[in-house]
Amino acid sequence: MTHEERVKRVAGFGFTHRQAAFLVEVMLHSGFFLGRQYCTFARIVRGQKLVDFLQKLTSRKLATPYLCGHSKARVYHLHHAALYEAIEQRDVRFRKRMAAGQALERLMILDHVITHREFRWLGSEQDKVAHFLTTTSLERDALPRLAFGVRPNVTIRHFPDKLPIGVSPDGRMHTFLYLLVNPVPYDFRVFLRRHAELLRALPAWSIRLLVPVDQTDRDGWAQHLADDYEGVFRQELASPLDTVTANELRWFWEAQTLGSGVAEEKRMRRARRIFGTPRFRGLRRALELDGSRAVDVAMSRSLADAIERNEGRFERHEMRRQYLRLSHLVGTA
Repeated sequence: MTHEERVKRVAGFGFTHRQAAFLVEVMLHSGFFLGRQYCTFARIVRGQKLVDFLQKLTSRKLATPYLCGHSKARVYHLHHAALYEAIEQRDVRFRKRMAAGQALERLMILDHVITHREFRWLGSEQDKVAHFLTTTSLERDALPRLAFGVRPNVTIRHFPDKLPIGVSPDGRMHTFLYLLVNPVPYDFRVFLRRHAELLRALPAWSIRLLVPVDQTDRDGWAQHLADDYEGVFRQELASPLDTVTANELRWFWEAQTLGSGVAEEKRMRRARRIFGTPRFRGLRRALELDGSRAVDVAMSRSLADAIERNEGRFERHEMRRQYLRLSHLVGTA
């Protein structure tokens, strides 16, 4: 389903084209929104148009408002099943209630999407899979994915991070968003390793780190964390594995799977020490799913070369709005 088809279906619920287009973005990327975000998207000032729009949503029980702690502002959760079904996203998790922290993260992501409309933002799993199967030569099992369950009852979820991917108007540049929420970048390593094979197939790409910066952060703590994340980016994608390390990792993985003899115990202890470091944790997660192919990808120089040519980039984008006042958004409806 195209974006315009989705907008037309949502407009069929009695919304203007502009209102419907905004609601589609909310359903694909967040599930939650603020009144000011609609004003930004529609390029209007706060006033009667906003009031009428919110009243239409709440009176028809399409969305539920939540108080933001001590603030008078409200966060709106767009949750009505019929709306999501209209855009073929009935089972998306954004329709369900979330913990306050998760909802806050989705609001930050929505802020970035609606203020950077120079990109076409891919949100749903189906849209991302269809786009990359069409625009690259990759097979489906080379796309970012997670496996759930035990054979033979295994469920595959593609693009499980549920983060928007921006596509430039000419289709050449792809921008992968990642929100900095954890001071330890372990999940970021997994994210990079999960996307490595896809990045190799793209002509130009960037990893855009969204960095929330609070007004009380006078010591630059957020930027120190962003420095750590950039270091992980360069370690994971700009520093390919050498042949000796790669072969040892293959041996270690097979020995763990099949068992090693007593004579190999010293080698195993050394391998556990080396491959238990943060540098290899993301790669070990990839090994669980892709086997030896994950090592081949980690050995390739293609990503490092792309970074040297500036066709692969790490970008920082500061989020300076004061989101902390919304941290109690799951309050009284």
